[in-house]
Amino acid sequence: MTKELRRLSIVILFMFLALFASTTIIQVVQADALAQNTHNTRARYDAYQVQRGSIIASGSAIASSVPSKDVYVWQRVYSDGKMWAPVTGWFNPALGSASGIEKAMNGALGGTAGSLFIARIEQILTGQPPRGANVELSLDATVQKAAFDALGNLQGAVIAIEPKTGRVLAMVTSPTYDANTLASHDTKAVNAAYDALDADPTHPLYNRAIGGNLNPPGSTFKLVTASAALATGKYTPQSTLPNLAAYQLPQSTAVVHNDTGGTCGPGDTVTIADALRLSCNIPMAELAVQLGDETIRAEAEKYGFNKSFDIPLASTPSTYPRSIQDDAQTALSGFGQGKVLASPLQMAMVSAGIANGGVVMNPRMVDRVINPDLSVQQTFGSTQFGRALDASLDAQMVQMMVANVSDGIATNARIDGVDVGGKTGTAENGPDKPYTLWFTGFAPAENPQVAVAVVVENGGGKGQSGSGNTIAAPIAKKVMEAVLGR
Repeated sequence: MTKELRRLSIVILFMFLALFASTTIIQVVQADALAQNTHNTRARYDAYQVQRGSIIASGSAIASSVPSKDVYVWQRVYSDGKMWAPVTGWFNPALGSASGIEKAMNGALGGTAGSLFIARIEQILTGQPPRGANVELSLDATVQKAAFDALGNLQGAVIAIEPKTGRVLAMVTSPTYDANTLASHDTKAVNAAYDALDADPTHPLYNRAIGGNLNPPGSTFKLVTASAALATGKYTPQSTLPNLAAYQLPQSTAVVHNDTGGTCGPGDTVTIADALRLSCNIPMAELAVQLGDETIRAEAEKYGFNKSFDIPLASTPSTYPRSIQDDAQTALSGFGQGKVLASPLQMAMVSAGIANGGVVMNPRMVDRVINPDLSVQQTFGSTQFGRALDASLDAQMVQMMVANVSDGIATNARIDGVDVGGKTGTAENGPDKPYTLWFTGFAPAENPQVAVAVVVENGGGKGQSGSGNTIAAPIAKKVMEAVLGR
């Protein structure tokens, strides 16, 4: 072989290797990203021909594809479209739009995920029509319906999770919308429906369970403040604080009162346990100042504050201010006011972490991806987010939360024969604005099967006369009863 021919062969070999490498990168490494790219119209056109996989909850399809008589071949259909809307979202090939699980798991549902490459080859070789994979959710249809019915027409959200695994059992938001309306292939009608929903001042497109405009958590945040105190090793549930009827914030003219307008029970001092049981603001404000802003922030972040979670829906981070606050703002933060904001997901994670011996699990909504031939393509395991509190100290938090329900201010969450742990919250939004009403808790205390958080916005229609115990706690009770089969 001549020298020139050898050089030419080497050049051709390198060109072949470069072409092979680039093709491999595009078809394997970048396959998912290219398939999900909104500018990739070829992927959209290919999706028309694919029977999209089903979204499954409790063994039944809550989203599926049926034949259509138009160019898009398949029509997406949702059972109980209003109840499941914050979970499934919608998929619309005519507009190239999607939300919820439809968007987050689009690669699997549409059959374009790189992990489904072998399945696609088998379909081609066997002459089978292209199909996407089914996505099996962790959500329980019975619990979902209980949450949906209990929330009713109130503006707010409910979320229930398994403390030991982080599996989401229910996710409901209100007001909601019918996902079928936004899946129609009539683009004019869909655009009109979307514009009306988007312009609605009650924001039905918000998934309030994990995002939207977050609310101050009110007294439910006292759980974090108490947890921060125990974690320092300097406090116990029986540690006492001055029992005042009015508390002037440090370096401020503002004055804080308890919900009763008086002291937190009798006596010159009050224990942390009693302050939590009676949900008193002043002792928790005093405690927060003693602990300091950085200590509370660190504990809040151990429960998940200031972080977004992909479950696989992306949650809006609940916030405890990262910038150092003065003592006045720290005092307000101690009982969930000031600049602290939270989602129901976050407050459910607080209860779940306490229920789970101080270990906070990463929340998740998907159990498995199932191939069209019913083989399991992918499973999703449970993972730890981190430890918020040592187990021995956490047991004290559990005891205090049980006392809140059995002999405190969260009595409407009681379930006969079951020890329930919980905490109510009634958050202020301004002098003349309706309260935001909360409950978060778990059951049963000795072997927790569910942690739940409920938020009811706009005062539950009662302005500033409603409370977390009268409106939010009964909703949570029904959800917990559904999980426990009662």
